[in-house]
Amino acid sequence: MPDPPRGKVGWPWTEESTPLQDSMPDGEEWPRVSIVIPSFNQEQFIEETIRSILLQGYPNLECLVIDGGSTDNSVEVIKKYSPWLSYWVSEPDAGQSDAINRGLKMASGDFATWINSDDMLCKNALGDHASQIGFDVNTVYVGFCVYIGQDEKPVSSHRGSVFSLEDLVRIKTVWRSEERKGHIDQPAVLFPRALALSVGGLNIDNHYTMDYELWGMLFLAGANFQYTDVPFGMFRRHQEQKTHNTLRQTRFLIATAAKLITLADDFSEAAKKELLSDLDAYLNQYKNNYWKETGRLARMGLPVPLVAGVRRLRAAFQKFQVIEPSSKT
Repeated sequence: MPDPPRGKVGWPWTEESTPLQDSMPDGEEWPRVSIVIPSFNQEQFIEETIRSILLQGYPNLECLVIDGGSTDNSVEVIKKYSPWLSYWVSEPDAGQSDAINRGLKMASGDFATWINSDDMLCKNALGDHASQIGFDVNTVYVGFCVYIGQDEKPVSSHRGSVFSLEDLVRIKTVWRSEERKGHIDQPAVLFPRALALSVGGLNIDNHYTMDYELWGMLFLAGANFQYTDVPFGMFRRHQEQKTHNTLRQTRFLIATAAKLITLADDFSEAAKKELLSDLDAYLNQYKNNYWKETGRLARMGLPVPLVAGVRRLRAAFQKFQVIEPSSKT
C-alpha cells in the first residue's frame, strides 16, 4: 500500500484492521464482499475512503471505484491505488445512483454496500461482522454508524431501529423521531447484492433518498433487517453535502415514502389512507416550521404572499442601490 501523506496518522493511515484467517473455521471461503465507491470531485477525502476499505484485512473483498469524470485531483489519487482495486473508471455518468448501480452490476460479491467518497468503513468493520455475526442470504445487516466532523474526530454514533416497511414510512414517529431515532445510516449497511439487484438497485431518478427507497424495496421483497453491535460505517459531516438542503430532501423523503406505501400489498386501503395522511400532515408541518426559520417577518406569522412581496421589494431596492451609482457620469 502507498505510504500515507505526511502528517496523516491513525485509522486508516498508519493503522490497519486485524486480518482474518484466509478461510473460515470450517475451511470454507469467506463470503465475497463488494464495496462500491461512487465519487465526483472528492480529492479531499477519497484517499481516506479507499484506504478504509483496502485495509479491512478481509480475505475475500473487492473494491470498485466509479468516478463520474472528476476534474480535480481524484483520478491521480485513484490511480495510486489501482493495483489494489478490482475495478475503477472515471467517466461521465447519470449521477450517484447510476454510478452505484454500475458498480453493483459489475461486482461479484455475495454481499455489498457502497461507501461515498467522503465516508469510510470503521476499523475492523468487515472482520468483526464476519466473525461475530456471519452472513444470511436474505438479511440486510445494519451496524453502528460513527459520525465524524471534517477534522475526522468522532462526534456521535447511531444505529437505526426500523424493523418493517410500516416503521420505514412512519417518518414522524419512527424515521425522524427524536425518541426512536429510527433512521438507517447508509454507511452502516451490508446487504445481499443479488437481492438488491433483483429489486432494480437504486432509482437513478432519486438523487436525495435513493438509499431510503432501496431499503423500502428490500422490505417489499421480504428481506429481514438485523441490527448488530458492530461499529461499521463512518459518516462525515461537511458543508458540501446534499443533505444540507433539508427542505428538498424532506420533499423527496415524503414522496418516496408515499410511493412505497402504494406498492405495499400487505397494507389495507384504510391503512394506506392513514399512512398517506400522516405523511401529508408531516410535510405541511415541516414546511411551516422551515418557513418560520427564513426570517423575522416569517416568524411573526405574516401571510406568505406579504412576506414574499416585501422580500422582492427589498431585493429590488438593494439591486437598484448597486446599479444606480455606476450609471452616473
